[in-house]
Amino acid sequence: MWTTKKKIYYILYVITAKWLPESRHMKIAKKLRGFWARRVISDMGTSVNVERGARFSPELKIGSHSGIGINAELYGPVIIGERVLMGPEVIAYTQNHKHEQGIEFGKQGYEDVKPVKIGNNVWIGRRAMFMPGSEVGNNVVVAAGAIVTKKFPSDVIVGGVPAKIIEPTRKQELK
Repeated sequence: MWTTKKKIYYILYVITAKWLPESRHMKIAKKLRGFWARRVISDMGTSVNVERGARFSPELKIGSHSGIGINAELYGPVIIGERVLMGPEVIAYTQNHKHEQGIEFGKQGYEDVKPVKIGNNVWIGRRAMFMPGSEVGNNVVVAAGAIVTKKFPSDVIVGGVPAKIIEPTRKQELK
């Protein structure tokens, strides 16, 4: 959760995340963002790349050799496996507003938190969105712009709104 120390580290991270260029343009930018992000994220593997403008909360868990894309938003308990490639502007929601009839929306509060889980060796395209409780298995490709609303098995390609299995990966076809 947000301790005072983590809040200070996050402020320092935001300053470096906003003004430093993308990692491919300046290696020191990658190192500085990673340095401050490591002090905020609850569980962060080795060789994790945190790109410019990425936002997250301390509940994030991310495996080794994975990356958080440019301007990504990963709030709440988001669990990302190892070797995950993430395109720009990926969003993971872990909580929705309640929506009951007869009560003003602003007074209804929120539904329960439901973690988002992303397996190992996953490729996530630009502006993909993960809704509360959604999951993708290992060796999955999530197409750009997909809205993942449910659980998907390993070894598939998913895309669309809402996301559905487009086709099995080559590995799945060989089984």
